[in-house]
Amino acid sequence: MPRIAWSTDIHLNFLGTQQIEVFLQSVKTQSPDIYIISGDIGEARSIYDYLRRIADTLAIPIYFVLGNHDFYHGGIQHVRMGIIKLIQEVENLHWLNAETVVELTKDVGLLGHDGWGDGRYGDFFNSSVMLNDYVMIQDLTNIPHDVRLEKLHKLGDEAGKHIRKVLPLACKQYKRVYVMMHAPPFQESCWHEGESATDDSPYLPHFTCKAMGDALLEIVPKFPDCEVTVLCGHTHGSGTYQALPNLLVITGGAEYTKPTVNRVFDLS
Repeated sequence: MPRIAWSTDIHLNFLGTQQIEVFLQSVKTQSPDIYIISGDIGEARSIYDYLRRIADTLAIPIYFVLGNHDFYHGGIQHVRMGIIKLIQEVENLHWLNAETVVELTKDVGLLGHDGWGDGRYGDFFNSSVMLNDYVMIQDLTNIPHDVRLEKLHKLGDEAGKHIRKVLPLACKQYKRVYVMMHAPPFQESCWHEGESATDDSPYLPHFTCKAMGDALLEIVPKFPDCEVTVLCGHTHGSGTYQALPNLLVITGGAEYTKPTVNRVFDLS
């Protein structure tokens, strides 16, 4: 049965060449058959080279979504077009935005989408947080706050639409489904220093994708015999949230300059 290694927020742009090699060798020591990454791999200028290096070094199927940092110093559409070109060139690289349902075993499926912090939880307009996203991603810079929020809504809605299309197909076919995304889909899965975000957290609007959460809550109850596990990151805090009896959200922790394998799943 396949052995799956999962990492999130590895931020390879904070590492030197030798450090990256050490990290990738640490992934190999887990003996995975498949490696999955839930975003924040590098930045727009480096993401393609990092993905190529991961694919070449591990020489196993790599399934990934992109995080907000992966678009820094670039534009969203431009980066995405580059990723589409890359996955056409590198056989073992698979971007889940461009996939429907991936069969891991006859009982287990995988799907996902980048998602985005869509500003719908908490109080976006009164938040004191100014993410680097809003000065380092071309689409989100130098625009009024309300226009920026509208763009975030569209990014979230795009992700929610993908989940609504693909997740029912997976739940009909498989007993277990893994759903990978970057931003947590619920307030309760937005972890920092061991606690989930409160209603008045200034970070909450920027670190959660409510559109994804709404899609999950709409679809998963219709398939009570399917166990759905969400894998996400973004907050750099770790925790688990049982959203429904058959819906578990695992938020992976991360630390800059110290990428790791967050979990290994043996699909027995």
